[in-house]
This record gives sequence, structure tokens and C-alpha cells, in this order.
Amino acid sequence: MRAVVQRVSESSVEVEGAVVGATGPGFLVLLGVEEGDTPADADYLAEKIAGLRVFNDADGKMNLSLGDTGGGVLLISQFTLHGDCRRGKRPSFITAARPETAIPLYERTAEQLRARGVPVATGVFGAHMAVRLVNDGPVTLLLDSRKGF
Repeated sequence: MRAVVQRVSESSVEVEGAVVGATGPGFLVLLGVEEGDTPADADYLAEKIAGLRVFNDADGKMNLSLGDTGGGVLLISQFTLHGDCRRGKRPSFITAARPETAIPLYERTAEQLRARGVPVATGVFGAHMAVRLVNDGPVTLLLDSRKGF
């Protein structure tokens, strides 16, 4: 699984003109599930995201986590994170997991974040979404469960 984690002041997602998820300070997480990913991948990413110490402490150093700041996560599914652009001009998405695999792992990631005390809002899996964010920093990190074990 891959995640693009952006520290935000606020973020929201709309589907068909209606806001379906929003958060204040915290993270916007774009999450891509790949064929072969397992619940262990979701657990690993949830633990990493919940524990990332990238929020400023009283001295202005990135030393605090979501739990320390009370921040939340807006979790958005994004299969295009597994787009392969090495050949030609059109990305190949053959390694992205099919919905029957991806949905449970996306939902598990949200559940595991909540189990760690992190408020989580979500988009709508497979929908066309309009995502808005105010990137704070900017701070953007790439996580890949297959590179972390």
C-alpha cells in the first residue's frame, strides 16, 4: 500500500457537490492499494500515520504526532498512486488492487487509525471527488508498506 501524507490546516472532499468528509488540522492521506496487499499492510500504514511526528512543538521543531495535537485524518482512496509511467505516455494501473481487495483494506486503514484515537473522515471509494486542502508547511511524505517491513 502507498500513502501520500500531507500535513494540512484543513481539508475536505466533495462528491456531486456535497461535502462528504472534512478535517481541520491534521493530515490529508491519499491511499492506494496494490494487488497482494494484506491487512498487515493496512495496519503498518495506520501505525506509521498515527505516529508521524511532523507537527511543531513549542520550540517550532517537528516533534509532535496526531495524538499529541488532537489532529484528524481525511482518508481518500486513490488507485492512481499505483500508476506505472515508465513506458509510453499513458499510465498502466494493472498493479492497483481491484475494489473487492482495495475496499476492505482502505476501510481497515480507517478503522486502525480510529483505534489509535485518530478522528478519521473519508471520501467515497470509487467516486469522482473534489479534494480541497490547505497544505501546512508544506509537509508531504510518501509511505509504502512494502518498503517499511
